[in-house]
Amino acid sequence: MNKYIEKAERTHKLTEDELVSLLQDPSSSGELAISADRVRAKYVGSGIHLRGLIEFSNICRQNCLYCGLRRDNPKIERYRLSEAEILELAKKAKSYGYKTVVLQSGEDIYFSVKVLTNLLYKIKEMDLAITLSLGERSLDEYRAFKQAGADRYLLRIETTDKNLYEQLDPGMSFKNRKSCLWNLKELGYEVGTGCLIGLPGQTLHSLAQDILFFQQLDADMIGIGPLIPNMDTPLAFAAKGDFDLTKKMVSLLRLLLPEANIPATTAMETLKADARVIILQAGANVVMPNVTEGDYRRKYALYPGKICVADTPAQCRCCIGGKIKSIGRYVAQDKGFRSHISTRSY
Repeated sequence: MNKYIEKAERTHKLTEDELVSLLQDPSSSGELAISADRVRAKYVGSGIHLRGLIEFSNICRQNCLYCGLRRDNPKIERYRLSEAEILELAKKAKSYGYKTVVLQSGEDIYFSVKVLTNLLYKIKEMDLAITLSLGERSLDEYRAFKQAGADRYLLRIETTDKNLYEQLDPGMSFKNRKSCLWNLKELGYEVGTGCLIGLPGQTLHSLAQDILFFQQLDADMIGIGPLIPNMDTPLAFAAKGDFDLTKKMVSLLRLLLPEANIPATTAMETLKADARVIILQAGANVVMPNVTEGDYRRKYALYPGKICVADTPAQCRCCIGGKIKSIGRYVAQDKGFRSHISTRSY
């Protein structure tokens, strides 16, 4: 396996079969993490970018089988923040030192172009970078959001296996999901995507294909997280995603997309204590602490066992700052746009 890891570090290229070999080898995890950490240091440095996450609505028109926000979940307590509430959270995020806010919601169509662009203009006046994570919208909507100040857009594809995607996301089109990502790229967004690890029916080959798709897209940000079954969804009794496999995916993504921003996602700590620190040492360079306040944190119930739901945003900022310092890294003070220092031969 070492020859594949050396090849990935040197050329940023692997074949599907080479990726599968590394994913299935139980002994490759440590060397992958070491190699990925070297590439991370070379291409994106030791600064860790913090993005303040605002979960402003848990209302969703989609019905994804794995997601607690799914339309047909009658047990979730729905909420929608007002413009004033969202702006107040953005101001607080800036006061905590965040340079980027991530506006995330279910696919809540109340937030029209008119509503959102008005909000975006006001947040942009705070000198914050803006990342949107709102799901599928039209090309014209994406264009309007970009013109109003949005810098990045997160749209996880979850799996690039078309049959699996359409089985787990009923009523949605795999073709349209991919089209949305390419539309975002064309409009000049920094584009984020990613996948879930441990979906029923997922294979190592499909995970390898996910990585190669992200490389083809030249994704600017890739978020990887384990499946955490939610008891209020059809996947209630599915097995949890594997932490070590998730860690390997992060390392491989760093090796094959050396400039990308890769977060250590909160869901990982549902599986393992201090998981974010471990993932930051395996190739990741971004953390997205939650700045949503009060009971809204609990109500944004994507999955069970979500950490820090009782903490205040100030406590979260202090906690992650301490963890970053403990591993000899530091909180970056810029807005964290993707670097472009490689020849992009990959």
